[in-house]
Amino acid sequence: MLMKRSFWLQEALADADEVPVELDESLKADVCIVGGGYTGLWTAIRLKEERPSLEVVLLERDICGGGASGRNGGFVLSWWAKFLTLEKLCGTEEALRLAEASAKAVGEIGEFCASHHIEADYCRAGWLWSATSQAQIGSWNDTVQALERHELTPFVSLNAGEAAQRTGSAVHLGGVLDPSGARVQPAKLARGLRRVAHELGVKIYEQTPLTRLKRSVPPVAHTPRGAVRAEKIVLALNAWGVRFPAIRRAVAVGSSDMVITEPVPEILGQNDWTNGLVISDSRMLVHYYRTTGEGRVAFGKGGGPVLAFGGRVGSAFDGESPIAKTVATCLENTYPQLRDVALQASWMGPIARSKSGLPMFGRIDGRSDLLFGAGYSGNGVGPAVIGGRILASLVLEGRDEWAGSGLVVQPQRDFPPEPIRYVGGHLVRRAVILKDRAEDQDRKPGFPVKHVAALAPGGLSPTKRTPPEDP
Repeated sequence: MLMKRSFWLQEALADADEVPVELDESLKADVCIVGGGYTGLWTAIRLKEERPSLEVVLLERDICGGGASGRNGGFVLSWWAKFLTLEKLCGTEEALRLAEASAKAVGEIGEFCASHHIEADYCRAGWLWSATSQAQIGSWNDTVQALERHELTPFVSLNAGEAAQRTGSAVHLGGVLDPSGARVQPAKLARGLRRVAHELGVKIYEQTPLTRLKRSVPPVAHTPRGAVRAEKIVLALNAWGVRFPAIRRAVAVGSSDMVITEPVPEILGQNDWTNGLVISDSRMLVHYYRTTGEGRVAFGKGGGPVLAFGGRVGSAFDGESPIAKTVATCLENTYPQLRDVALQASWMGPIARSKSGLPMFGRIDGRSDLLFGAGYSGNGVGPAVIGGRILASLVLEGRDEWAGSGLVVQPQRDFPPEPIRYVGGHLVRRAVILKDRAEDQDRKPGFPVKHVAALAPGGLSPTKRTPPEDP
């Protein structure tokens, strides 16, 4: 049952003394949360803060942080880049509220780490949404202009020289800086949240997978050696939530891959990239990268070759990256000065993508006692704070702005059934690879490639998609 650990999680566990406890009995609880990542842990913490008397049980198949929460790039971002999508889904007023709340959530994570003594390498130096090819330049224009119409300027424009100076690499041809962005050691954050939840009285059972969900009233979460009968069950599984048809209809799962270097503080110092800035480009198979407090470089590439088939997110998403050499080449192309630097590790993990690129929350089949959250689409560290508030309010049947959020929806059929989804997913991915490759070489992708690539679901940030030309 134990997953192969990412570098982040191995580092977080190096000095840990928590001993996983497996559920081996039948319990009753007010709330049972399935999933020990950011969403599940923030939900548990909010519930105990709001109502300390609640009996909250959390089940995790591995250990808390063993899933995507302990493997991601550690980018703590707002939803300013997703404002147009938020506006389309939720309306202008709600989009503005959620974007503002997401920016505040970035700072809230830093404050939470400080107040609870979580040493997670939190550094708020901003996020650069950059261009590394001519085709990517201006990917942010529509978003920036829409925000300016509301007299909002969360982004600071950088020309090529400014972008190169801040990033230590001349491949950056410009971009916009969101000063609210931050970095964090993701697994250390997850483990810190686990500790706080435990201190608040949440009963945490790790190495305890959900084997069956009995949809009785109240529902029951069955595990290999026990069960939890709860008034409310929250499925905070993100990618692993596709085992449930209601979630699978609206979410597709693919992989993302990362490498990390040995510490190279002297090289970074020579190139002025020591400020903690997190960076991503504007290609569809996004490149995202940052430094760590000890002077390593972590580099990731979205849209990896592994896709989930049906409701199975298995061991294919665990362990070393199958495209580590490709990711390393992308790192070297971005930072030639790191060409001879040794890699410490590589790893991979699942990304749950919604059609819009935004997460969704709600009730399974309309039941108020079966709740879910999924679909962060590569940007979950900061938004999970909001996800926890939404799910906690839904559990408590609140009538506030969180339970009434525009992100509370009934999942729709946004992706085709299998095997069309799996085969089509690989075809779309191939088209996106060809599109990115053509644009990297300052060529225009062909008409079929553009059309098929446009079917890709939303990711970390919007990409400029040239309207297909008539054949």
